[in-house]
Amino acid sequence: MNRTDTNRWRTIDIVVAAVIAVSFGVIFWAWGLVWRAADPAFAAAPATQAIMYGVWLVPAVLGGLVIRKPGAALFCEAVAATISALLGSEWGGITIVQGLIQGLGAELAFAAFRYRSFRLPVAALAGALTGLGAALFDFVVWNAEYDLVTYRLPYAALTVVSATLIAGVGGHYLTRALAGTGVLDRFPAARDRTPV
Repeated sequence: MNRTDTNRWRTIDIVVAAVIAVSFGVIFWAWGLVWRAADPAFAAAPATQAIMYGVWLVPAVLGGLVIRKPGAALFCEAVAATISALLGSEWGGITIVQGLIQGLGAELAFAAFRYRSFRLPVAALAGALTGLGAALFDFVVWNAEYDLVTYRLPYAALTVVSATLIAGVGGHYLTRALAGTGVLDRFPAARDRTPV
């Protein structure tokens, strides 16, 4: 089987990617409510709330780790963002564009390894690049009016850290946990016994 055949999406790939994306679209919407409820806890240092950001970036990494095909990370993050917007996310339709940019970050990490390595360092890199995409988007779109030193730079840095830990490392261990249950038996992730 040549590499082109292994990159071709199967029906089950599409179905599972859609399930990941829709599930996280609902989680995104709910996480937006949690984010707002947590505002008072971060009132003294508002930029530090970005440490919660990584939850919004999990499907990009998880989709890439499970599906292991070009476009999976981008698809999962973009569709999750779209579902969130359709459910009434307070940030509206622009979250769809944001989801595309975030998903592209993880996609670039997997592409850099030619969709052949899915170990913990690659997952962490995917999380970090997804976080970088999110940080750059927010830097320009949402946070442009805030102070550079006291808000924008710390917020951006914490977004990348959160994405690396929650989406990257967390996505890696979530994939392993799902594989352990047998739900990923039709995917290479279930057969991957390589160490972290």
